[in-house]
Amino acid sequence: MGAAGRDFHNFNVYFRENPDYEIVAFTATQIPGIEGRTYPPTLSGSRYPNGISILPEEDLPKLIKERSIELVVLAYSDLSYADVMHKASIVLACGADFRLMGPKTTWLKSNLPVVSVCAVRTGAGKSTVSRSVSRSLKKLYGRVVVIRHPMPYGSLEKEVCERFATYEDMTRYECTIEEREEYEPHIDIGNIVYAGVDYEKILREAEKEADVILWDGGNNDLPFYKPDLQIVVVDPHRPGDEIGYYPGEANLRMADVVVINKVDTASAKDVKTVRENVKRVRPEARIVEAASDIQVDDKSLIRGKRVVAVEDGPTVTHGGMKEGVGAIAARKFRAKTLIDPRKYAVGSIKRTYEKFPHLRTVLPAMGYGEKQIKDLEQTIAAINCDSIVLGTPIDLRRIMKLSKPAVRVRYEIREVTKPTLDEILRSVPLKVAQRSS
Repeated sequence: MGAAGRDFHNFNVYFRENPDYEIVAFTATQIPGIEGRTYPPTLSGSRYPNGISILPEEDLPKLIKERSIELVVLAYSDLSYADVMHKASIVLACGADFRLMGPKTTWLKSNLPVVSVCAVRTGAGKSTVSRSVSRSLKKLYGRVVVIRHPMPYGSLEKEVCERFATYEDMTRYECTIEEREEYEPHIDIGNIVYAGVDYEKILREAEKEADVILWDGGNNDLPFYKPDLQIVVVDPHRPGDEIGYYPGEANLRMADVVVINKVDTASAKDVKTVRENVKRVRPEARIVEAASDIQVDDKSLIRGKRVVAVEDGPTVTHGGMKEGVGAIAARKFRAKTLIDPRKYAVGSIKRTYEKFPHLRTVLPAMGYGEKQIKDLEQTIAAINCDSIVLGTPIDLRRIMKLSKPAVRVRYEIREVTKPTLDEILRSVPLKVAQRSS
């Protein structure tokens, strides 16, 4: 059971060549349009010459009964414990066993030091932490290559091992908005990013041009590589989620460093709750408290204006946040009105609002394919506003035409306690091989 990421990885490293198992199918959820494809023979290996079907998760009960399935493996992330057990109960009621896989069976080992940055929930601010850590590692060790959690939403055969160093690379690989949101900020600061489907192959290619590997995790998934230092980001805007979501709590319990992010905008009570939970379940971890400073490139497009806030899609959909940095900036810089975009939504964007009814005054930047990007563009064009506040990690103007003036809003991390991330990284020397002259 997956969402085109962890499921493929678990198969590749544990099941592909394992004669004790026959994999009948992948089921897919969260990502529109993933089901109906086939995990191709070039990736599935000699034991599966016809590839493996990818089917909708709602077909799971029927599949278990019709194909006499004995074992179902849950292999995607950012699920509440209640959701995990609902899915387990469906599986058990149909007569199959239910399994969660841990690091021992899914971690790959690098020949280089690995620093991982993961989170307990989508939208915790992990990306800003990853960028900060990458800057420090470059100063300390030289060549840093980022390996990003998978998002293979196009042709799986073409996306086995992707390397991103320029904006043109993202165009060449026909990246979705969700992919661009993760790659573009790294490219902006000069980082090379690898991603794809086969993370053994990706690792070996990345090692050829790196001194240190930085794992940039997705959702709240576990790292794919065995880390030498695990950094985990928690979010006081959702106190309690750090011990109530799968596999976020597992990340927290393995953390060497915990970053309590957004302490400048969360309540003192919620920050205290999160801090106490961290100390209770992972007392060994070093804690860094950080603010997420809002950066705006043109405040005049917000102040006194009627604006629409376009937010990072995953953060405000399955991440469960009602709003993101766009809406926060609109209020902070005194927009006249934050327009409700729901009545303007078309196509897949309209269906997104139906699926996530907690969304009211923000527009999720969904773009898992060309059609959905077009739906987003048409929705934005229909909104009667003065300007558009882009709270997305990428500049949407690179991939679509916006009919109104737009202002970009971004977060940058600022540590407010000691030690800082940079000081911690300096105190934990990694064994980096000497380069030959």
